Amino acid sequence: MGHFRRQILLNSLKLFDLGLMVVAFAAATVAVSETNGAFTLEQFLSMRVKIANFVVFAGLLLVWHLVFSVFGIYHSRRLSSRFEEIADILKASTVGTLGILLGAAVFHIQMITVIFAVVFWVVGTLTTISSRVILRSALKQVRVHGRNLRDMLIVGTNARAVQFAHKIETQSGLGYRILGFVDEPWAGMTEFGASGYRVVCNLAELPHFLRTNVVDEVVMALPMRSQHSCASEVAALCEEQGILLRFTPNLFNLKLARSKADEFEGDSMITHYTGGMMERPSFVVKRLIDFVVSLTAIVMLSPVYLLTALSIKLTSRGPVLFAQNRLGLNKRRFKIYKFRTMVPDAEKRMKEIEHLNEVSGPVFKIKNDPRITPVGRLLRKTSLDELPQLLNVLSGDMSLVGPRPLPVRDYEGFSEDWQRRRFSVRPGITCTWQVGGRSSISFEKWMELDLQYIDKWSLWLDLQILLKTIPAVLRGSGAA
Repeated sequence: MGHFRRQILLNSLKLFDLGLMVVAFAAATVAVSETNGAFTLEQFLSMRVKIANFVVFAGLLLVWHLVFSVFGIYHSRRLSSRFEEIADILKASTVGTLGILLGAAVFHIQMITVIFAVVFWVVGTLTTISSRVILRSALKQVRVHGRNLRDMLIVGTNARAVQFAHKIETQSGLGYRILGFVDEPWAGMTEFGASGYRVVCNLAELPHFLRTNVVDEVVMALPMRSQHSCASEVAALCEEQGILLRFTPNLFNLKLARSKADEFEGDSMITHYTGGMMERPSFVVKRLIDFVVSLTAIVMLSPVYLLTALSIKLTSRGPVLFAQNRLGLNKRRFKIYKFRTMVPDAEKRMKEIEHLNEVSGPVFKIKNDPRITPVGRLLRKTSLDELPQLLNVLSGDMSLVGPRPLPVRDYEGFSEDWQRRRFSVRPGITCTWQVGGRSSISFEKWMELDLQYIDKWSLWLDLQILLKTIPAVLRGSGAA
């Protein structure tokens, strides 16, 4: 597809998305009017003709468009999977809906209620995802029949280059046509010849080949450590002729890390990271959810805070809150807050009972800790002692979901570096191990579940864990 036609399709897609946003807005308006009867659809339509309301609505459209752009919805999706695109749409529509709610609060738009936001999000998300699924299917059929193809040239003939070519050719719906390979004679050429692919030119002849042939993309597969200067020349050549250049940035053979391109002061950088939480849009959404939910929960649970504080104060001497240094994101120290469940000098008495530890590894836990007060036992059983940690979530030291923050003493007992990767994300109030057995699991399994959470993280996973935490707390399963 030519650049001009792509721009027409892209701009049409942007306008279409804005149209879907208007449809979702209208559907949500009808739903709210049918639910509470506070205003009619006719009143809403008459309200829109006012200049002030028109400006506000235009602003909401702009916010929606900017959010979709930031989340990369309009980037080329030829090499990304359907599920990756759906995940990005879910993130973008969630942030866009939250942005509309925020705008409603700022401009006092009474009709935008929670029900409105839910209906708007559902309709907007489903229609946008459906449109992308249909578009993908249509483009796939077009490409399978030999149209909308892109001609690709691969520089390098090693096993990784051949494997990449196989992956491209087995997915005809991507719409790529491999022109051939570029390389100099080397020891592995015999093995490459058995692959059935052909070398169209050597590196010295590449400039002439690019000048005289249609080449949409060049894929760099040269070994960067030994062929850096050659790779640099090819990259400069593609830049000079305006040809799209792709390369696999796994220079260090990392097993878990993913890569993304960044730019700083005109310099390009490749960033390696583990877990989807390090992606900027996802990180922003997670933090926004943490802030809104923790603030709302603190306000709504204020009577519970008061009653719990009174019960502690009236049944034992000492402070209501227990504060302790814990390790957070990248091992930053912060004070975690809990309702006190033990006697005031509990930490001083730690050495007296260390021999009673019931779990493996550096952590310390015993089911019937003699330092726990009667009220404290009830608070632990119901997990009410964890409520003050919502203050830590609000301040940004913690998240609602994440690996549990460990005391400094426990961290000093770590013996394996792979376990320290759990500190690459913010700690949380609840996590996978808590809903799957909580403190009854071994230390090794605990660490494995934390890393599994980091590697497979998504907003949907966070929601699942939060929903599973509620029955786990009600059962008091594994609580210590």
